[in-house]
Amino acid sequence: MRAAKQFMQLGAAALLLVADASAQNPAGTVRQGQEVFAKTCATGYCHGAKGASGGAPRLVGRGFDQAFIANTVSRGIPGTGMPSFANTLTRPDLVAVVAYVATLNGIAEPAVSMAGGPPAQPALTGDAARGQKLFTEAVRGFGRCSTCHEVGGFGIPVASPIVTVPASAAALKAIATPNLKTAKLDGESMPALVLSEGKQRVIFYDFTSAPPVQRTAEPGAVTFAAGSSWQHSSAIGAYNDSELAQILVYLRGAIKP
Repeated sequence: MRAAKQFMQLGAAALLLVADASAQNPAGTVRQGQEVFAKTCATGYCHGAKGASGGAPRLVGRGFDQAFIANTVSRGIPGTGMPSFANTLTRPDLVAVVAYVATLNGIAEPAVSMAGGPPAQPALTGDAARGQKLFTEAVRGFGRCSTCHEVGGFGIPVASPIVTVPASAAALKAIATPNLKTAKLDGESMPALVLSEGKQRVIFYDFTSAPPVQRTAEPGAVTFAAGSSWQHSSAIGAYNDSELAQILVYLRGAIKP
């Protein structure tokens, strides 16, 4: 027991020394993180080079804070292809990757100390925890909220960010969608969310089916009329009212005014 305790103390001391060395050379830690990211994360099935989008969403310019990045890299995202790297990467590589991704999100001087390990987000409990799981639950297929909404770095930001949380499940079903229009393309009408209308091309999401499909057309080939028959209730039919109420509890705690 004494030998094991001494070994653990030596290991902790060595870890602190490495942390001190990293703190003295943050630029080196970021470069190390870039190299680890390129080998581990920037693959065809995951994130693109330098945090661009690939098989997984882009990481660059998302506004993530370092605590969230560290928590996600360490724990992974259940129900997705994002695994936990806590036991896959060495401690220095883990901290380096977190620091590198932090720089991709505008953090000029990311923390590189490993003494306390990656900072963790407070654990949710009760209805908030159940609502968070329901928001991204893989068994819902494309009927889950995260198909179109991003909250706390989870999900796909097809729709505009959620600013106001509805008061009830009924209000969530009846929520207005004023940004949706009716597009006409090749003799076909469809509910559409316009992303851009340029001189060379028009880009919009087609909401005919889930998940919405991003389409591109020449400016003269597509027209848009105000209003749409699409209703928000059609996208959340995989949830019952009790589950929607739990999702609302989660959103009230996760979305900052």
